[in-house]
Amino acid sequence: MAQTPDYIIQSNGAPMRTLERPPGQTPRLTPVRPAPEAAATASQPASAPAARTGGRGQLRIGVILPVETSALGEAAAVVRSGVEAAAQVDQNAELYSVDASTDNVVQRYRAAVADGVNVVIGPLSRDAIAQLAPAVTVPTLALNSIGREVAPNPKLYSLSLIVEGEARQLAQLMRDDGRGNPMLVVGADALSQRLARAFADQWRKISGKDVLQRPFDGNDLPTLLAASGQADALALALDAPQAARLKAALTPDMPVYGTSQLNIGGSQPELAGVRFIDMPWFLMPDHPAVKRYPRPTTALTPQTERLYALGIDAYRLAVLLATARPGTAVKLDGVTGDLRLGRDRVFERQLPAGLMGGNALQ
Repeated sequence: MAQTPDYIIQSNGAPMRTLERPPGQTPRLTPVRPAPEAAATASQPASAPAARTGGRGQLRIGVILPVETSALGEAAAVVRSGVEAAAQVDQNAELYSVDASTDNVVQRYRAAVADGVNVVIGPLSRDAIAQLAPAVTVPTLALNSIGREVAPNPKLYSLSLIVEGEARQLAQLMRDDGRGNPMLVVGADALSQRLARAFADQWRKISGKDVLQRPFDGNDLPTLLAASGQADALALALDAPQAARLKAALTPDMPVYGTSQLNIGGSQPELAGVRFIDMPWFLMPDHPAVKRYPRPTTALTPQTERLYALGIDAYRLAVLLATARPGTAVKLDGVTGDLRLGRDRVFERQLPAGLMGGNALQ
């Protein structure tokens, strides 16, 4: 699974087969259909703009994703559904959707640009990004991290949901909360190990010292609890069941922190009181920038619904990238977080914090 966009696909426990089957390899021109609200007000006087129709002067966004591949096809379909939902609401661009794998992404990209595409969303896998990077000629928003082996291209940007970004923010949150001696509890799976490495590196950077780390062993919780006596808070690089088991054994006064990895849906009373970070799509559903966009019409897991939210923000950023003047700061109050264009043309995400067992913002 090394090519997957992030941990979301790796940790998804439910299939997405109920999604509408994506189109085949032929490029698909997706007309922008009026959102329900727009349709209801279309006959009213000039207070609201009418839905824009396709035309030579309209912004065209190429959506180049591997919808027909076995490894990433379902994830790509969820991302694209988010892109299309945003397009229907915002009504300010025309979508040009193309299926492309690593083998043909350059060919499909060039054909889309030749057909008038002004900005591109995709690819999804790191291999496809590396393949495409030298050929990028219009603003292109890759939906994954860009490896150091990829030659820089001033028109290639990155938006991803990688767990390392959350781990770094979690370390900063704990530091801002006044925690000076946390203990990091680490699971044995690859995702938890990635999270732990990023947290430890960030903690060393902001505090000047190494973080105390202990592996999670469900068969030896007393040893873990004894070690926690040296800490003023716990940071969990664990999955939700492991976190729930540890939380039940802790004293109520021990502060506990985690990432969106713990938020698997529902009230989760067994994790009540855990301070965690997650995207506004889940923590701030009534925020104007969030409730503007429709929820998926097909039920998804919280993990895969994050990909839908990623598609919404990808569309909005694509519009900004296509219209921004050179040197202008690009930022967005996004459904996946506060997004700001940072170093190396990577969009940084700042996430809100909440409490498990109610998701109340703090």
